[in-house]
Amino acid sequence: MILRRITDWPTLSTGSPFDEFERMRRNMDRLYGALRGGLAAEPGAGVFPLMNVTEDNDHFYIRAELPGVKANELDITVTGDSLTIAGERKIPAEAEQVQYHRREREAGKFSRVITLPSQIDTNKVEAFSKDGILTISLAKSEAAKPKQITIKVS
Repeated sequence: MILRRITDWPTLSTGSPFDEFERMRRNMDRLYGALRGGLAAEPGAGVFPLMNVTEDNDHFYIRAELPGVKANELDITVTGDSLTIAGERKIPAEAEQVQYHRREREAGKFSRVITLPSQIDTNKVEAFSKDGILTISLAKSEAAKPKQITIKVS
């Protein structure tokens, strides 16, 4: 009886079969909000920009989605084994009388720091942007490159 009063479980209502799922979703949203230190009513923009990090023997490659962000408005910094991409995403304002039905695109400043598995040569970094995709090529430092060891046979 006490469990039922505290958690409202199990419910024996004649409502929609999905009412219980909706109640569970609200409870999870409330729990998530408490864990991140605020209310779950206003979700954030998420991690921006989205990035893929790959490597081969000589380079790391970063590909970041930055639609609508001009290349000259980005700040790319490389130090040791980390890369920072910072900038600002600007979204044109809507008309004053507009009513949103869904708002998922957010504007504002962003900064992403990626720590790479090894040191990079900061003098051999190239970046270019095409169709909203920023591609950065970072050469690995000589000490970080894999070395082929030959085995001597006696």
